[in-house]
Amino acid sequence: MDPALAKSPREMIEKVSEQLGCSPTSRELAVYLDQHDDLRFLRQEFLLPKIADLPPSDLSLADGSKDCIYFVGNSLGLQPKNARKYIDEELEKWAKTGIHGHEMGSRPWAWAENNLEVLMANVVGANPEEVALMNGLTVNLHLLMLAFYKPTAKRHKVLLENQAFPSDHYAVESQIQLKGFDPSRSMLLLKPRQGEDTLRTEDILSTIEREGDSIAVVMLSGVQYYTGQLFDMEAITRAGHAQGCYVAFDLAHAVGNAELRLHDWGVDFACWCTYKYLNSGAGGLAGAYVHDKHRDTVKPALLGWWGHNLKTRFQMTNVMDLQPGVKGYRLSNQPILLVCPLQASLEIFSKTTMRDLRRKSVLLTGYLEYLLLHYYSQNRSDPTRPVVRIITPRDPAQRGCQLSLSFSTPVRAVFKELEKRGVACDMREPDVLRVAPVPLYNSFTDVHRFVAVLGSALGAQP
Repeated sequence: MDPALAKSPREMIEKVSEQLGCSPTSRELAVYLDQHDDLRFLRQEFLLPKIADLPPSDLSLADGSKDCIYFVGNSLGLQPKNARKYIDEELEKWAKTGIHGHEMGSRPWAWAENNLEVLMANVVGANPEEVALMNGLTVNLHLLMLAFYKPTAKRHKVLLENQAFPSDHYAVESQIQLKGFDPSRSMLLLKPRQGEDTLRTEDILSTIEREGDSIAVVMLSGVQYYTGQLFDMEAITRAGHAQGCYVAFDLAHAVGNAELRLHDWGVDFACWCTYKYLNSGAGGLAGAYVHDKHRDTVKPALLGWWGHNLKTRFQMTNVMDLQPGVKGYRLSNQPILLVCPLQASLEIFSKTTMRDLRRKSVLLTGYLEYLLLHYYSQNRSDPTRPVVRIITPRDPAQRGCQLSLSFSTPVRAVFKELEKRGVACDMREPDVLRVAPVPLYNSFTDVHRFVAVLGSALGAQP
């Protein structure tokens, strides 16, 4: 697959189909793209749900394949095949060695998560010492905000999206209240322009420039969960720093999805969950990042035993030997059974690069967009035909895997019809279906099947 062509999905789709002598919408093209996909071997590293194992459905409506069409990795990634093996190993070690498991085996419980931080740092574009694996996303967001959000009478605002994920909104709101400020005055909310679905980068940057003197922290998502918009994190960070603001990102929908360079961009702090594109299982161990420049200047507000230097941690002196940087934000030991599936997934990421995954993702999602526009965009000759509208930016540089779709028919009915046909995607209120072909394990044939099944689902509407 030519990387240069993959930068222009439509151009590549039409050029390759012309070379093959087939229609761009034919299954033949999907099969060809899969056969020439250098990353196709990664799919075999995961367990793909079977249609028969999903909630009861009308299986006669499926297309005959036993595999479901799994386009919901933006909510919960698939299980890596080695996850069960690694968990079983730790259960066996516990059974046979008891407490000695803290210092034995390839995953000593007392520092097992430390062994994964190099792999994690590669995914987010950071130095290993800038990354810690701990807690859940919202816990980490609170810990980091407690340290970095130091409001003053002049500089007290936190800039975030009007439609931020609820956990971000609640965390920011409570941090503002905790510091004695009024959220109605200190939460600066970014809204799209009238009639638009997504934020313009120019509007984000102009808001930072205009309000910068009053902003303490710019706190945005890397990828907006509802619209699927990928923000220009480098430009936003640069703009925030020019105004003296800390700049942070919730990377829940960006990590393992977009190519990140947190260190080079100079992002001050970030946090993320690992159960979406990082496939660590529901409630998996989360991650946190603090740039090296803050390792000795911004200290955690809350201290715990696991923030103590590992070399002297078990001397039990009650005299804190705080680890520098993000390592000092650890509070307690991490559950080994959560470390195992994350290790299994990060090892799969180590078999490729985020650049190569991103290259495939641009084409995979571009192929989905191409087919949707071909079959389900507004048809003036048949105004009664159901219409699908893509609210995610059309520019591949402004989106990750996910396309957010709205329909001219009730979205809940469409969602239920898709479920009947073995499609796993998700619905978000009030009216969006989120569809995410993930380059680690989804194929071009999956995309082609989905678009065909979508036609059947829309045709079932009253």
